[in-house]
Amino acid sequence: MPEKSPRKVLVTQRFFDPESLAYLHGHGCEVHIAELAEGQGDADLSQAQLLALLADVDAWIVGHAWITAELLAQLPRLQVIARRGVGYERVDVAAVRASGKVATIAVGGNDASVADHALAMMLALGRRLGDSKARMINGDWAIALGSDLYGKTVGIIGLGRIGRGVARRLAGFDARVLAYAPHPDWNHARESGVQHVDLDTLLAESDYVTLHAPLLADTRFLIDALALNRMKPTAVLINTARGGLVDDRALLEALLDGAIAGAGLDVFLSETDSSYRATTEALLALPNVVATPHSGASTHEGLQRTNLIAAQCAVAVLNGETPPAACVIADGRDPAAVTTSLPQEVQP
Repeated sequence: MPEKSPRKVLVTQRFFDPESLAYLHGHGCEVHIAELAEGQGDADLSQAQLLALLADVDAWIVGHAWITAELLAQLPRLQVIARRGVGYERVDVAAVRASGKVATIAVGGNDASVADHALAMMLALGRRLGDSKARMINGDWAIALGSDLYGKTVGIIGLGRIGRGVARRLAGFDARVLAYAPHPDWNHARESGVQHVDLDTLLAESDYVTLHAPLLADTRFLIDALALNRMKPTAVLINTARGGLVDDRALLEALLDGAIAGAGLDVFLSETDSSYRATTEALLALPNVVATPHSGASTHEGLQRTNLIAAQCAVAVLNGETPPAACVIADGRDPAAVTTSLPQEVQP
């Protein structure tokens, strides 16, 4: 009797940890990790490069590559696309379903990491950490007065898993926490000590506004020039969710004009639209901006969790099973399983 060939899994992400690799090996998978150039991500690979890597692959653990109908049509062997992350605006869900494949996300893996990152940005901006270091390097050791996070009002836009994690952390600062859900059907997400308000109230009363909503057609540019002008001139904007939630050009103007006091940015429009590159560079040059390169979820622990969840989802599909419902964004094996809207559990 011929020996059963191993299931082939391709990983196109860095920092795939030994434990997750061992999990795949232990479930009969042959794992190939793509060799990416320094600074390169799988979103930088051309379709031809992706097709060459994926030609004889059964499962794909992916980061930010675009999953298109054209790509999927040329990969008949591929059964499952497992995102090591939770956003899936780059996945053509309808095409996945039509191709009979399965697409999953790593729900719950990086919640704590991103929530920590949002708090870190609030503290860094309030205490002027980046500005103080830059002054000291230039020989200016004069004390730059900062502001406490303690006792402040923080507005959370999007109270999904990460937003709720931010709210819980803020309890330790005796903060007043306001929340706004961009979609009415998300209002069932409650957290102790959180006051649900409309967007105008949140913007007008918050000392910090932190974004934790997904990027959808109706949340794009949720924070535009009008929204920024509703904020306090002493307020700070934090975005660790998606670049398209904020009009970066309007944000730059608001910061230059003193309409708001500062911004903490882990995501930028220029990540997907190169015409915003100059805007990003101008934002990075400002002393009242704290910035990171879309690394809010990238801790050792967070990546280990998301790696393992993605691996578990891939193995489940290869075994003919169904991954946890919250992780499945498209299941083409079941024509009746249609994702029509973003469920609460899939919010960032």
